[in-house]
Amino acid sequence: MALATRTDRRPSMTRTLWDSSVGKKTIMAVSGLIMLLYLVVHMVGNLKIFFGSDEFNGYAHWLRVMGEPFLHHEWALWIVRVVLVAAVVLHAVSAYQLSRRDLRARPSKYVHRKARASYATRTMRYGGIIMALFIVWHILDLTTGTVHPGGFQSGHPYQNVIDTFSTWYGNVIYIVAMLAMGLHVQHGFWSAAQTLGAGRATRDRVLKATANVLALVLTVGFVSVPVAVMTGVVS
Repeated sequence: MALATRTDRRPSMTRTLWDSSVGKKTIMAVSGLIMLLYLVVHMVGNLKIFFGSDEFNGYAHWLRVMGEPFLHHEWALWIVRVVLVAAVVLHAVSAYQLSRRDLRARPSKYVHRKARASYATRTMRYGGIIMALFIVWHILDLTTGTVHPGGFQSGHPYQNVIDTFSTWYGNVIYIVAMLAMGLHVQHGFWSAAQTLGAGRATRDRVLKATANVLALVLTVGFVSVPVAVMTGVVS
């Protein structure tokens, strides 16, 4: 008599985490904080443009050689890119699946109108779409040079930035995306803190203030570059 074999295997911890709403929110929070850290570092790097072409181009060159000789040329940069892409994909997929799950849970409209949410909350979805489209354009513009105006010069990021922000559409695309980013950060940081258990009644004011300051500093920092080019401060 053959022994019966068990065919029902318990799902792995990773699968259980991914399938649960709490798990998806946690993944969104962690991936969002990774992207936020990148934004802060990226903004600081962008501000080097105010110190001249040598400083800015030197910083861009350092990004490609950082980690040498332990790491090969551009390996560290590619590690950062891979981690960032993974964070963006996990964040976007989790957000989409959570929104679909929420719609399935309440297919009909509420009888009583819910309290009006903040502008940042109501624009999170649209802000995410705007930023996703912007990332594609930004890469094609200043990384590959595919849609870059005026002739892309590899190894000369300072001039490439000048070229982009010398066009009206380059400024409009960038500024609109940065405004959407600011709203996304404002609500996203607060939401991530709540998801990861950092939210407490005694910390709410500090967390909200931190979210507002981060959103403002990042928005002003990024937008200052195209404004500086438009006004001739950087040329």
